[in-house]
Parts: sequence; C-alpha cells; structure tokens
Amino acid sequence: MAVLEENEQTSDVKISLRNIWKFYDGNAVLKNINLDVLRGEILSIIGNSGAGKTTLLRIMAFLERAEKGEYIYDGTAVENREVIRQKVTMVFQKPIMFNSSVYANVSYGLKIRGNSRGEIDKKVKRALKAVKLEEHAKRRAKSLSGGEQQRVSLARAIAIDPEVLLLDEPTANLDPGNVQIIENTIKELAKSGTTIVISTHNLFQAKRISERVIHLHDGQIIEISTADKIFSSPESELTKKFISGDIYF
Repeated sequence: MAVLEENEQTSDVKISLRNIWKFYDGNAVLKNINLDVLRGEILSIIGNSGAGKTTLLRIMAFLERAEKGEYIYDGTAVENREVIRQKVTMVFQKPIMFNSSVYANVSYGLKIRGNSRGEIDKKVKRALKAVKLEEHAKRRAKSLSGGEQQRVSLARAIAIDPEVLLLDEPTANLDPGNVQIIENTIKELAKSGTTIVISTHNLFQAKRISERVIHLHDGQIIEISTADKIFSSPESELTKKFISGDIYF
C-alpha cells in the first residue's frame, strides 16, 4: 500500500490525528502529531525508548486524551471514548490474566458486550484457533508461559472483532515460536480488513509485517513512508542513524 497522497480520498483513512499534543508534568511527550492511519493497513511505529510510541497508541485508543488537537474516526471528529469503544482495542506489552481459564479470559469482553452464549462460544473458539491455543481453553491462564499469555491477550482482542487493533510491543522478550504465531495472526487479521497499528523495537519485525512505518523521536514524527523505502533509503538523518544502530538521545 502506498503512502497516502494529498489527493487521495478520505475514505481510505480510518483514523486521523490532527495537531495532537500531549503533556506529562508540563513536558510535551507528543508534539504536533499529524497522522493518517489507512484502512486495513499494518502500520508500525519505531523509535527509541521514551520516544512516545505507547502514548501515541493510548491516544489512538482514547485511553488518554490529548491536551490539544483533533481525533477523527471514519471522517467524524471524536470527543469521547464511547464513540469508538467497541471499534478500537489495544493489547498491552505486559499481558494481564484473570485468575480463571483461558476460555473465560477470552470471553470476558464478549460477555460485558452482551453477546449470547452461542455467539460467545463461536467467537472464543475462532479467536483461540487464530492464535493456536484452542487446545488450552480449559487451562488456567496464569499457568501459561509469557508468550502463551500474550497470545491469550491477542485472542481476547480478536474475539470482539475490532475495526482497529493497537499492539504495544506485542512480541517483546518472546521466543521465536511465539513471535512467529503472533506475526502470522497479525498478517491474517489485516487480510480480513482489520486496521493494525503496532509499536515495536524490533526493526526486522517492522520490515517483515508492515506496509508503512513511522519513525517517532522525542514525541515527533520524523519520517513516515513505506516499509521498503524507510529501511532502504530513509530521508531523515535521524532515521538513518536509528536504523543503523547509531544510538542517539
């Protein structure tokens, strides 16, 4: 998918952030962010620790509000989370498991949304199959490995059929087997039309699965381009240094 051009139709855009500023203790952690997330794409956010990647995802999920700027979803300005609560969901870097079975963990979001028992069973089984955990449905979730728990968190998000899935370092510190399952699941979701935004420190992962990549540094978007272009011929010197491993602050 190509980078969005000015003359492209806004129907291609799922989320637009306009002039977004976010402050913590008087310090700007996001600075004048302008971003269009395209419908059905996989968009990766790369950048050093403290660049603002998680904060940007939390703004997109409306878990935090920006002090300045506008959030537009499907062409409509959003003022509160209720508008997008059932359309956008976020999976966090550290999975939080309820003290119950894998099945109960994945079904939780469906229950609070009022799905019928039949719908819940169908969606939970589908989600567990997607992350290759269908044989673990009856196991206690907290007894699983870290990678398996992250897959349960992903299944919990998949089960509610979000239009937009936000993933914060979903494969950090996981073994290659779990990484592969999660990446394959992400790619299959995108094929089905889910819009996916992922923050990652893993540059190889961003290159493998993304259509476009954002380089975020010190709360600012330094560069945004196709994955091929940003890794082969980035325009910004900061992006070149970051990709080459030349650490900067």
